[in-house]
Amino acid sequence: MTAVRRPLPVLLAWVVVAALALSAWGPRDRPTWFLETVWVLVGLPLIMLTWRRFPLTDLLCCLLAVHAFVLIVGGHYTYAQVPLGDWVRDTFGLERNPYDRFGHLVQGFVPAVLVRELLSRTSPLRGSRWLAPLTVCACLAFSAVFEMLEWAAAVVGGQAADAFLATQGDVWDTQWDMFCALIGATVSVLVLSRLHDRQLAVISSYSGAGSTAAPRTSTPGTRPRHP
Repeated sequence: MTAVRRPLPVLLAWVVVAALALSAWGPRDRPTWFLETVWVLVGLPLIMLTWRRFPLTDLLCCLLAVHAFVLIVGGHYTYAQVPLGDWVRDTFGLERNPYDRFGHLVQGFVPAVLVRELLSRTSPLRGSRWLAPLTVCACLAFSAVFEMLEWAAAVVGGQAADAFLATQGDVWDTQWDMFCALIGATVSVLVLSRLHDRQLAVISSYSGAGSTAAPRTSTPGTRPRHP
């Protein structure tokens, strides 16, 4: 069995491409569609180009596909006007469309597995007690950088960037976005780490899996050292 012949990642890639193509047809705001889906437009080709050298676990592939759908739907409708979010708002009497909050939870939940996989396979952190907190910190840092990008878009685009920002009048929107990403990353690490470790073990058994991290070893009579 080789990594390049796994059917699930190929199927997920085609489904994401189809969803992206559909979302590009008549989006509510074309610049917002591009800004929200640019991560998919860049990320999918990057994964394909590096796949033979660095195939990803099935768990990560599934999560990345889910994240892509969240971005694609938000790009097509704009986050503040996603119909499902409107239904949740009206049904539960909320003050705002919650799809943006959901998107930022996913922004922490999915990248946590991505960061964990990269650190586990390319650094000495696999099996270290520092892996979980550093993964969460990396996701929070990414969320903060994303908020700075939104700030830059607001400065450059003025009112034209409102659809991209999706603040919906909330002065604490930036803080809420980062907090949601923090919660998502923390839950992801707590819930998925064992399953992820099992899949990492499977990936490491593939020929040419691309892991550059040296395995932890210990000499007879000594205990392995952890950071």
